[in-house]
Amino acid sequence: MGHGHANRHGHGTAAGARRQRLVLVLVITLTVAAVQVVGGAMSGSLALLADAAHMVSDSAGIAVALAATWLAARPATKARTFGMQRAEILAALVNALLVGGIAVWVLVTAVGRWSDPPQVETGLMVAVAVVGVAANAGCLLLLREGQSRSVNLRGAYLEVLGDLLGSVAVVVAGVVIATTGWTRADVVASIVIGLMILPRAWALLAQVVDVLLEATPSGVDLDRVRDHMRKVPGVLDVHDLHAWTITSGVPVLSAHVVVDEDCMATGRSGEVLDHLGACLAGHFDVEHCTFQLEPVGHQEHEPAQHA
Repeated sequence: MGHGHANRHGHGTAAGARRQRLVLVLVITLTVAAVQVVGGAMSGSLALLADAAHMVSDSAGIAVALAATWLAARPATKARTFGMQRAEILAALVNALLVGGIAVWVLVTAVGRWSDPPQVETGLMVAVAVVGVAANAGCLLLLREGQSRSVNLRGAYLEVLGDLLGSVAVVVAGVVIATTGWTRADVVASIVIGLMILPRAWALLAQVVDVLLEATPSGVDLDRVRDHMRKVPGVLDVHDLHAWTITSGVPVLSAHVVVDEDCMATGRSGEVLDHLGACLAGHFDVEHCTFQLEPVGHQEHEPAQHA
């Protein structure tokens, strides 16, 4: 038997490469949150306070994400052979739970205010909300490039997007109150903010659960992978095929590969391993692969646990 290991991907993560942008987003978010807390308290706007609370939770989430990117960049050790790259996934889990909790608080508070909505100072409310719109738009631009490559960055991106939509809802509510006098518009805006937060918190949580349960990475079709591997010269069959994600941007794969007698007898195992690694890297963007080469009939001696 031969064991092969192909790894040209490295242990760098998508979020780690954009750490400076996360720092800038954190500073902007904290500043705007502080302004919104003061503005919400002075204007009496629940919607503004809800948006501020959401931004505070975002700040905590981004701070956790920054700590996670630092941990994920630490080198592998004998005790942790993949380093601490999963720290990014744990940070995304914290973000999802935190955002979901904020959404529940907003909705419960809004329902309590429906029967007796307070008076709102609309001028201050709208002015502070406009500042939030501008700041969140800038943060989105900073995070847009990396959010498609990292669950952690996507969590931060979605949080900022929710803040932007929340600030827009506050502006609309302020305009409605100023022009019609309907103070419940503030409560409605708060409910809208809460309902916008919940689905994205759930979606992020689902992504995190998939990684923690070592689900097959999105976009990797194991049937197609098996077919491609079988086309490599010398390969007869593939079993015990597994693909999962260590952290965002680091998919890995392992497989038992049955090779013909000629391959085993002539020492062509290295050539087969090179072809397998190139096949997966080129067609499926999976560059961290571990293969076990086996002669025909060896599978009969293995526990029948995997396909």
